[in-house]
Amino acid sequence: MKLLQKGDHIRVISPSDSIHRIGGFEANLAAKERLEALGFKVSFSKNYLQVADAFGSTSIASRVADFHEAFLDDSVDLILATIGGFNSNELLPYLDYDLIRQHPKLICGYSDSTAFLNAIYAKTGLQTFMGPAYSSFKMNLGQDYQTKMWLEALSQPSYELLPSKEWSSDAWFIPDSPRQFKPTAWKVYANGRASGTLIGGNLSTFSLLSGTDYAPQESDYILLIEEAEGYPPEHTARQLAALLQVYPNPKALLIGRFPKECQMTEEVLHFILDKHPILKTIPVLYDLDFAHTQPLFTVAIGGQASINTKEMRILVERMEKCQNSF
Repeated sequence: MKLLQKGDHIRVISPSDSIHRIGGFEANLAAKERLEALGFKVSFSKNYLQVADAFGSTSIASRVADFHEAFLDDSVDLILATIGGFNSNELLPYLDYDLIRQHPKLICGYSDSTAFLNAIYAKTGLQTFMGPAYSSFKMNLGQDYQTKMWLEALSQPSYELLPSKEWSSDAWFIPDSPRQFKPTAWKVYANGRASGTLIGGNLSTFSLLSGTDYAPQESDYILLIEEAEGYPPEHTARQLAALLQVYPNPKALLIGRFPKECQMTEEVLHFILDKHPILKTIPVLYDLDFAHTQPLFTVAIGGQASINTKEMRILVERMEKCQNSF
């Protein structure tokens, strides 16, 4: 797969919620301007603004059409989801995976995008990327780190995941909303070294793939998990238990920082992790910079990761080295 370069064409689509959920086109114009300032061309799918159902999204047919059109357009280099939502798993039986395989593109999103990011990898072998959505680029504070990590993941054959300097759990997408930042500290539950294929993402969404053909099947895998706002610790506990029944032998577990709405404490998280003997025998890191706090790093689903908790290093390799323009 090609590496992202300046001058490349980004197609914005809405696989889950319409961008109307966070104000529509004008309210997110700063994201377009920031991406263009980085040297990219930005275009939008036919239905990315459409709202045609009771849940702030549009029809399966419209969203699938936007997917297929983006993959078929030879001028498009990167497909970028507008935001997350709750329903991208509806699309999975209707996506043409042969078409996707024959017209490979970079594709990136977060949260609910977990469903199609893992499904595309499982069905085609195409690596996908969990990272900022289109709307994420209108955020100002924390954007330098977020953009740097995004560019490195998409434009480098290998890269290191590094902690941000500070993080917040605020409504960054609301203009003039107050932001409160705290120092970042990645933490270790269990020490060790491991390597394997990265799969997972949002815990609730990834769990929807269990028992389907859209769930990645790997022998040596590293699980990524995080949770969205509003899901209490007991939900995380049972979802993790279910996940470890489907994927019982992970090489490592990487846990994203919980947003404040989850009311997860370090004590409760350790109580949840203590239930599972396997997690005392593999590297487990938590409070990492992905998903529902800001800023975000970007990670390749299907990428090969090497983890060393003593050095607090996470290296990701996605392809053979070649020239890039950043």
